[in-house]
Amino acid sequence: MDRNDKVALLEESVFENDIKCLWVFAYGSLCWRPGFEFHKAVPGSVTGFQRRFWQGNTVHRGTTEKPGRVATLVEDLSEGEVHGVAFALTGSEALSYLSNRECAQGGYMSKFIDFQPIEGERFKVLVYVATPLNPHWLGDADLDEIADQIVTSEGQNGHNVEYLLRLANFMRAHFPDKKDEHLFSLEEKVLWKINVNQMCLKTMMGSGEGCISFMQKPSSRESSPSQERRNREGGRVETFEHTARVPNTKLRCLNI
Repeated sequence: MDRNDKVALLEESVFENDIKCLWVFAYGSLCWRPGFEFHKAVPGSVTGFQRRFWQGNTVHRGTTEKPGRVATLVEDLSEGEVHGVAFALTGSEALSYLSNRECAQGGYMSKFIDFQPIEGERFKVLVYVATPLNPHWLGDADLDEIADQIVTSEGQNGHNVEYLLRLANFMRAHFPDKKDEHLFSLEEKVLWKINVNQMCLKTMMGSGEGCISFMQKPSSRESSPSQERRNREGGRVETFEHTARVPNTKLRCLNI
């Protein structure tokens, strides 16, 4: 069975039998620029993995001659945890779009894993993961080497620096108490190299078109004393859903 047959079988199984939506876990650029319409988005995490910039990209954030570096999940069963967003898709068109973007163009494979929302019970999500078996795999390297690749790579949808910095900013804004050592150390090195080489960061970041903002959804339930105290103190309430929607347009391939 080839890849297209597997995608078709997955689409058929997911959207039959009165199943109304499929949840997809975003841990890279899908967090801030999904490129598809969705019913809702919920923040949370998956365990048993670490986020690493070990996957190459030759289309969106690099070229064949100079591949960019994008994120994947690497198994770490001891203490791995990755924070991101679970999106509830609203139709099979979105899945086809993701399968083309992530698998056909990006070299990722799909699998189902458990997702733990900030509030509520675990549920299954579809996630796209790269492995050493795909042709775009770059693998582990010294952070300086990875940073050099990111600073000097650009694809048809923008600079590799934008991918890294917008992801780091998203995680810092929505998971301020969580530390991603690999992501933030890489961000620091990239910013240092840009400054030392007197490069134009504003140009690298592009227009930001397509970025989405996640708003806190007020709970219909009565707030607990601890939640009310955090509200008064300006702290983050850990019992909200992110409710955001891409503008009502046709599905299109945005920055990966």
